[in-house]
Amino acid sequence: MSDWLNTEKCLIMGVMNITPDSFSDGGKLSSLDAALKQGEALIKEGADILDIGGESTRPGASSVSIDEELDRVIPVIEGLKSRFEIHVSVDTSKPQVMRAAVQVGVDMLNDVTALANPESVQIVADSGLPVCVMHMQGEPRTMQENPKYEDVVVEVSNFLSDITKICQAAGIPREHIIIDPGLGFGKKLEHNLKLLAAVPQLCDLGFPILIGGSRKSMIDDLLGRDVDERMPASIALAAQAALYGANIVRVHDVRETYDAVRMVEAVASYQ
Repeated sequence: MSDWLNTEKCLIMGVMNITPDSFSDGGKLSSLDAALKQGEALIKEGADILDIGGESTRPGASSVSIDEELDRVIPVIEGLKSRFEIHVSVDTSKPQVMRAAVQVGVDMLNDVTALANPESVQIVADSGLPVCVMHMQGEPRTMQENPKYEDVVVEVSNFLSDITKICQAAGIPREHIIIDPGLGFGKKLEHNLKLLAAVPQLCDLGFPILIGGSRKSMIDDLLGRDVDERMPASIALAAQAALYGANIVRVHDVRETYDAVRMVEAVASYQ
């Protein structure tokens, strides 16, 4: 694992969507000043990483041009890195955005398409940075229409195992690869719950695991909660993931998740 990721505690990744249409916080960070203030607040709340995204990947979301995504995320990354001592990740599937983010000092690359673009693989290899590769069935605009699996845990595990081999063959060091089973990306409630229960099994693949269940529709599917009512369940999902061995949890509610995860870890340390 990359040095700064090599820690026994579960790292808290704070979500920062620089978008008008993300499912939970779209439009809230529409200016650079607002984004930097939010970043500072999340750092004070306990974030170890800030994940900056300029294109929504919610079901049915519209695509964004390269120039627009660059205009959204690059100034924010530059501003955060120049003002604060914080690790910053860029959430993008565009190689052009990856390259620009690397040039302004981003610490990690996070691609929901698992480096499907061959150019992205080479950019990551050349950058020397950690990368998170995620499983997704289909593509964001249609992924939730009717996802099907024979055995979701086996299929997701096999995909992640295969993509890590491709990454290593392309020159990305094993210790720089993080895997994400992709909760909510082409999965029904049952699939998401099975994958969360299988985090210990996914750990056997030998890579750090990122889990992102914060405020996702699986909570509404199970409990009937609107987006602004999903904090308690989101915290529970993150704490459960940490207890099962996840290395990073990607969350909107940083302070609350930080407290829950640290308490779970404290108890677990006495087992």
